[in-house]
Amino acid sequence: MSEADRTVVRAATEDDRAGIDRVIRDAFGAEDPAEGDKVAALWPDVRASGHVLVELVAVADGRVVGHVGISRCWIDARRALVEAAMLSPLSTAPDVQQRGIGTALVRAAVSASEALGGPALFLEGSPAFYGPRGFSRASAHGCEAPSRRTPDAAFQVVLHPGSEDWMAGRVVYPEVWWRHDSVGLRDPDLAFLEELFARELPPPA
Repeated sequence: MSEADRTVVRAATEDDRAGIDRVIRDAFGAEDPAEGDKVAALWPDVRASGHVLVELVAVADGRVVGHVGISRCWIDARRALVEAAMLSPLSTAPDVQQRGIGTALVRAAVSASEALGGPALFLEGSPAFYGPRGFSRASAHGCEAPSRRTPDAAFQVVLHPGSEDWMAGRVVYPEVWWRHDSVGLRDPDLAFLEELFARELPPPA
């Protein structure tokens, strides 16, 4: 039986918050502890802002080993401002990575987002990871990232049945993400990813 098979993905509760904080710090801080601290400080503020739509945890043997958050964003379309959803952060404890837990959390997040009735679920992340899990470039569907500091290949989306062609435009994040400087990337990370994507990914059709 795989690690994912022994893991339960469910809605998070207040009792999970210490475990969520730990798994975010460990996952994002594996290479840079400061980054783990930054994301761990961001997420409680997103909760407090009232913009969290869904929060899920993966639990194995009574321990939180994974977490994913879905929060509110908007598509600034010509016809109207359209509420949508964004997936961030996604965290898996370092000692159980590469065992299907992240995939299980993404699958559950997509289903939960669709159940909300909105048109789309956006994210900023690796196309190598999220592409095989159903995400595609948001720009191919007429949607722009909130910041030019997000590489086009990294800004991705899953469209839900409620999506219509006119629901296109720049995606807008709540203020709390900007206050924590958690929109897009900054150099040198941005320059590194731009070079990597230019070398490894084909240009959009």
